[in-house]
Amino acid sequence: MTSNIDNTLIHVTVTRREDQTDEIAVFDLSAADGNVLPAFEAGAHIDVVLGPELIRQYSLSNAPGSSSYRLGILNDPNSRGGSRQIHAELKAGAEVQISAPRNHFPLEMDAEHSLLIGGGIGITPMIAMAYALKAANKSFELHYCSRSEAKAAFLEELKREFGEQLVLHFDDAGDTGRINPKLLCAEAQPGTHLYVCGPGGFMDWVIEQAKAAGLPDKQIHFEYFNAEVDISGEAFEVYAEASDVTVQVGPNESIATALKAAGVKVQMSCEEGVCGTCICDVIEGIPDHRDHFLTDEEKEDNDQIALCCSRAKSARLVVDI
Repeated sequence: MTSNIDNTLIHVTVTRREDQTDEIAVFDLSAADGNVLPAFEAGAHIDVVLGPELIRQYSLSNAPGSSSYRLGILNDPNSRGGSRQIHAELKAGAEVQISAPRNHFPLEMDAEHSLLIGGGIGITPMIAMAYALKAANKSFELHYCSRSEAKAAFLEELKREFGEQLVLHFDDAGDTGRINPKLLCAEAQPGTHLYVCGPGGFMDWVIEQAKAAGLPDKQIHFEYFNAEVDISGEAFEVYAEASDVTVQVGPNESIATALKAAGVKVQMSCEEGVCGTCICDVIEGIPDHRDHFLTDEEKEDNDQIALCCSRAKSARLVVDI
């Protein structure tokens, strides 16, 4: 089975909590045993373990090289429990387990110019990227899109640290203040790379606009943390070779759910096809990819599948779990 997860957990303490808006809290984490936390690169995220079946991913928002980890977490009204629990329970002094940092959203440091676009809480990885680019004396712009100034966290820090490189876009300021990704990309110098994170619909729109402006796919980078998934489709059979278990996956059932019901241990986290925790090797059959984690090239290879959301185009799949 392909594993994207380092199972070694780190025990950390919340050394500071600051509620910066009525919806966003910022948490500083340090190792509970006083040791130095593992180094991280811009774009990295960690898993926060909130319970046996409740693991959530959050981007690190401070400058790479920092001695602590900083998270900005939205108390999402559509939360499946993670953010609500964090906002309710993680006060200063609280302890929690996390994973080591992982980075599926790295910076291309050789880019001629970088456009960093954060929508809402999607600003968090962009802050770390802006710090890395500033430290390397690279050309970049940091665009922060929010419903209003009152809903935007980190503002004073961003204004202080990034000055003219920071461009603020508030919905309540009217059309003149709204971001125009197509124009930004059309006017960008050759070799510009775009990075975007935020709500799924916002990201889809920015990516579509960037492509319409002619920015090559390889210069468009993104990371989904929430996504709508459609697990419906025709029933099919899955044989878990390592476990020697065969299951029927129903029309509105995920492969992971069917396997777990049959006693197969499946590692899962997001359950939305964005984190990669449940990625598994495909030995036989053709996957119907529904995830936002695998690249287009990886999907074309058809040798991996996200068990939490993807289905099968063939009547039978054989997977290595």
